[in-house]
Amino acid sequence: MHRIFTTSVASVYPHYVTKVERKGRTQAELDEVITWLTGFDEAELRAHLDAETTFQDFFAGARLNPNAGLITGVVCGVRVEEVEDPLMQRIRYLDKLVDELAKGKAMEKVLRG
Repeated sequence: MHRIFTTSVASVYPHYVTKVERKGRTQAELDEVITWLTGFDEAELRAHLDAETTFQDFFAGARLNPNAGLITGVVCGVRVEEVEDPLMQRIRYLDKLVDELAKGKAMEKVLRG
């Protein structure tokens, strides 16, 4: 099992916030991206962060957006559409969305509108 699977989302979340805020985006925009991908509402997202849910449990309870398959590209040198492990692919989807947000992509494009 990969180490990230048992890492809490709450431990990585502040790094996501820092990354997007450094590039002039907001925590609210980050949360919008996460809720779009996972199907969690704001309260559910906060509950997962407060409970320090692992990535494994976080995505096990997620209602993945039907357009998540449209997320393509490279994260950490790996093409997200070619990741075979379903959980790792979902984590990479999230990483890719955070990257796009931080790079200043329009929200409509990030959310595959």
